[in-house]
Amino acid sequence: MRILVVEDAAKLAAFISRVLREEGYTVDQVGEGELALEQIAKTRYELVILDWMLPGIDGLAVCRQLRSQGITVPIMMLTARGETGERVIGLDAGADDFLAKPFEVEELLARVRALMRRSTGYGTLRCGDLEIDRVNLRVTINGEPVHLTQREYALLLHLAHQAGRTVRRTELLEQVFDLRIEPGSNVVEVHISRLREKLGEHASIIETVRGVGYRLRGSV
Repeated sequence: MRILVVEDAAKLAAFISRVLREEGYTVDQVGEGELALEQIAKTRYELVILDWMLPGIDGLAVCRQLRSQGITVPIMMLTARGETGERVIGLDAGADDFLAKPFEVEELLARVRALMRRSTGYGTLRCGDLEIDRVNLRVTINGEPVHLTQREYALLLHLAHQAGRTVRRTELLEQVFDLRIEPGSNVVEVHISRLREKLGEHASIIETVRGVGYRLRGSV
């Protein structure tokens, strides 16, 4: 599931993006309203986390413009504005939810999950014998549970979203692992190895594309 984070505070935007990636979401990040409109025009998102105060076109204007264009992607307004009146303004502009800063990570994730459940097609992702319950964060294969760490789950989910397509190692480093990890790190290989070990006799579902990355066999 792809999320767009629109936040001009670089450190906060990077933090939110990292938290979401660790939960298994694919995340794009921009810091201006105009860039957000451009991204949404060319990319399908399941959720937009939108800061109210942005340089140029502010978040409220972005929200109104998207709704006037008939774009129904769920929008969470994320801002320091916490007064009831301003919250109502944001909701009336077309926002689906409103979370004031500062916030607890657990609340952010709970609200993200709630909004994502309303998105078309959200729920269970199937790829051959593999089944990923994105609501309860559970993985089964042939009905048998596969117990994964948070990072292993995020890695498998990202591969499943791209089932049948080769996912570059650099993409996995960016989308699944902390951006500060050095490109020469073997963190991807280590986690792929652990994933295969836990998949047991089904380990071959994850193919290595030598010199490029990895591919999850089958189709969703």
